[in-house]
Amino acid sequence: MIRRPFPTLVILTAAMVVAAVIAALCGVPADEAAILLGVAFVASAIASVAGAMVLRFFRGRPVRAQVLVVAMSAVLVAVTGVIVAALAMFISKHDLIVLIVVLVVAMGVAVGAALQLGDDIGAGTRQVGDYARTMVDEDGSIAPSSAPHVTGPGELAGLVAELADVSRRLDESQKREHALETSRRELIAWVSHDLRAPLATIRAMAEALDDDVADDPDTVARYHAQIRTDAERLTALVEDLFELSRINSGALRLGGEKVWLGEVVADSLAGAGAAADVKGVEIVERLRQLPAMEVSAREFCRALDNLLDNAIRHTPPGGRVIVEAGDVGGAAVLCVTDQCGGIPEADLPRVFDVAFRGDDSRMRDERGGGLGLAITRGLVEAHQGSVSVANDGDGCRFTIRLPAAAPR
Repeated sequence: MIRRPFPTLVILTAAMVVAAVIAALCGVPADEAAILLGVAFVASAIASVAGAMVLRFFRGRPVRAQVLVVAMSAVLVAVTGVIVAALAMFISKHDLIVLIVVLVVAMGVAVGAALQLGDDIGAGTRQVGDYARTMVDEDGSIAPSSAPHVTGPGELAGLVAELADVSRRLDESQKREHALETSRRELIAWVSHDLRAPLATIRAMAEALDDDVADDPDTVARYHAQIRTDAERLTALVEDLFELSRINSGALRLGGEKVWLGEVVADSLAGAGAAADVKGVEIVERLRQLPAMEVSAREFCRALDNLLDNAIRHTPPGGRVIVEAGDVGGAAVLCVTDQCGGIPEADLPRVFDVAFRGDDSRMRDERGGGLGLAITRGLVEAHQGSVSVANDGDGCRFTIRLPAAAPR
């Protein structure tokens, strides 16, 4: 913090100028005005220097003592100036006693006010300290609470308000960290499970082929096909983990290839059609004119593919997946509605969390460690968009919104 040089000297000089102007306007003779100003200046300077030295000595002491020093310095300036001026102007002894009595009363008022102000500041400081100590529990967790009413200067009340805001933000940060740690542990558990199963299958089939346990052509072909399928599954899982790592570390950069949003939607629908036909799920397209905006081809196509894949996998055979897209106020809105039976309301806020799988049916059907929707959220947000989910009838409705200022 930069302190202004010699603020007391500047103020004293200004006061002397104002006093000279007042003396001139009131018709005080120049010689008397010069004597008064000189005496006042000398007395004020001596008292100010003495007060500053005492105040420096009192640094680090209670604020009550420092305020008392300031008040006594001001009173000392007034007393010294009045007495010296009175003696210089040959005021009678009676008048001098009257002045001294008035100054003593003024001194008492000043000292009392200083002590009261010091008490108020001290009480407010203690209240701030008590509040700061309640911000953290014994286990180290943040315990946010409403800011108490603080007596004393407004700066202390402002400090308490800032402490309350810092406590709230620290609590939110701690909760986010706890949620991330929980997600990380869940992710490790799920990925370990998803790696163990295909690796065990590949190892068993490879040993069977090496030991000639499976020797007929049909069995050998089936084993080879299963090994290839499991290898592709592991490859997809590793790619998901790499993509999620890029998103969470902030290293994700949108690809240089930009395409029109309508082309991405068409490509994703074409790719999802085959998977829907195999499962017996109907894809219903309700596409309106989309705004003219460009998106990163690879990243946004993957985000939309994940939503469509999720909807098809959780929709029973014979069900429908409805895909809607259109322009809403210049922004692109894409909706994917499935017939998964809905998600419990308590689980909706966690749908896009890493490793979230929900109920048992989703656990059995989920592939890739539950990373697909988490990757979708990261890729959509990289386009300055948002993705949300809500229950809709007998299923869920996932909604992507891209603002008009999407990357071009």
